[in-house]
Amino acid sequence: MWVKKFDFHFNASFAALNIAKLDAHRQQLGQKPFVFSMASVKRRALNDHLLDTFISTLGLSPTVIKSHPNYQNLGAYGVIAA
Repeated sequence: MWVKKFDFHFNASFAALNIAKLDAHRQQLGQKPFVFSMASVKRRALNDHLLDTFISTLGLSPTVIKSHPNYQNLGAYGVIAA
């Protein structure tokens, strides 16, 4: 029984990795060579979640905050530059 659970989790983790790679590949648009870091994907997701939490907790307007030019810099904080 545990083998089936292991197979499912193993396949799910590779599916998540491939989806993240596909998304990164679409965002780089022709930059050579293609560079991918799962740590960067995880860091960006954490930063986006943390910023959304701050915005909702402090009662700020998401439209105003997310349209600020430095918002993208905050989302990329700590991301590995490749």
